[in-house]
Amino acid sequence: MIEDQVFDLAIVGGGIVGAATFYKIQQRYPDLKLILIEKEKELADHQTGNNSGVIHSGLYYKPGSLKAENCVKGRKELVAFAKEYGIPHDVCGKVVVAADESELPMLDKIFEIGKQNGIEGIEKINAEQIKEREPFCQGVAGIWVPVTGIIDYRAATEKMVEQAIKVNADSKCLLGEEVVEINQSGNLEQVVTSNKSYLAKHLIFCAGLHADRLAKKDQIKLKERVVGFRGDYYELTERAKHKVKNLIYPVPNPDFPFLGVHFTRMTNGEIECGPNAVFTFKREGYGKTDFSLRDTIDALTYGGTWKLFFKNMRFGIDEYRRAFSKKLFLKTLQRLVPSLTMDDLKPGRSGVRALLLSTDGDTRDDFRIEYGKNSIHVLNAPSPAATAALAIGGQVCEMAEEKFRLKSQVQTA
Repeated sequence: MIEDQVFDLAIVGGGIVGAATFYKIQQRYPDLKLILIEKEKELADHQTGNNSGVIHSGLYYKPGSLKAENCVKGRKELVAFAKEYGIPHDVCGKVVVAADESELPMLDKIFEIGKQNGIEGIEKINAEQIKEREPFCQGVAGIWVPVTGIIDYRAATEKMVEQAIKVNADSKCLLGEEVVEINQSGNLEQVVTSNKSYLAKHLIFCAGLHADRLAKKDQIKLKERVVGFRGDYYELTERAKHKVKNLIYPVPNPDFPFLGVHFTRMTNGEIECGPNAVFTFKREGYGKTDFSLRDTIDALTYGGTWKLFFKNMRFGIDEYRRAFSKKLFLKTLQRLVPSLTMDDLKPGRSGVRALLLSTDGDTRDDFRIEYGKNSIHVLNAPSPAATAALAIGGQVCEMAEEKFRLKSQVQTA
């Protein structure tokens, strides 16, 4: 039986980062027996499957940071993977638009960061050139980013797992099993799930919204906590879809820790507008009134949450007002596409982002991956983690080689 087997590695978390790690390690070590454990009945059911579906360029991230380096590297790997395996995607490019002159200094700063990060083909464009690419968009200046694209992240995640299992039929992907306990069993790790228990020589955690809780189960001393922020989307109705060709982004406000509401063409042809960013009272709360007592207590008894609130009080109030007011949401969208009307919008879906919030309330932490005693934890992987997933998986693979002294009878590049 499967629970009597000993796996070389157990990977917890079936989002795209866990799937990419599974895929990368299996490709490099084809004879290792791996197990991927996901608590939902489908892969990519939370952050991966509910994000905006954008292949990010690496435009905004501090040069030299893991976000910047892994985003650029991971983007190239992701596009190549999508081409090889027929994943729905389109490298269509995007415009970042300054709605007025007050945003020009920040636009210039972003452009310089993009150049430092080696983003191919970016160029400054004027108001007329914005109109050439997005006829209904209005702005005083912008940046054209040709390497940004869109992709079906659920399909990419499923394909990574499928390809890993093709390499070694003894490796497994288990769905619908929540990890509830981690124990030592001699020199092995016992992973106890809601269904069974499994033995593995080493553990890797890619748990997203529950990264901090699983770290604690694995005896990791962690000062920070994961705090969830819900993002709500609207969609353009059929009569309005022609007003957005591809991707339109605002210049981000440097005082606010999110990129702002933007327009995204999805691979299925829908046009999404959003997301906003509001504190959620449930880590997996996709509805505006969803509530979990445990999640709320965890967040509101943590000093970092209150420091974030106080630092961003005006923005936070505006985001909450917009979450419950279609009129206010429309007003934000009209800064970039003035001709939009209330009848052009219909309610869309929601997603929840996991942020490992620092004790001082800072959300701008880099990707963070740490070692446990016999484990590796991806503790913080917010956007652009989906774009960067294959690069993150490669980094975790290298860390596993060093930490676990992985050996394979047949090694591939």
